[in-house]
Amino acid sequence: MRYHSIYKVPQGKLLKISLVYDSPTRTIHQVRITGDFFAYPEEAVELIEQALEHAIFERGHLKTKIETIIRTQKIQFIGVDPEGLIQAILNCKP
Repeated sequence: MRYHSIYKVPQGKLLKISLVYDSPTRTIHQVRITGDFFAYPEEAVELIEQALEHAIFERGHLKTKIETIIRTQKIQFIGVDPEGLIQAILNCKP
């Protein structure tokens, strides 16, 4: 089932999340991240979306996945931070 979230990051920008969630396995099958923030490198958002495919829909697991991909790919954000991204995703919870 597909769920959506719009989240304003405190002192930041707007995030829009759309995800396909599988209740029996508690996993994300697909996630789309958009909004009025900036990310570097250009493919940063796509890398995060790919890393979250089949991720367990739980704060600690999402935090580890997101922080790991940001660190390993040297991703930089303007207008959003990892915690804001995690909260926007969790707001999609059915």
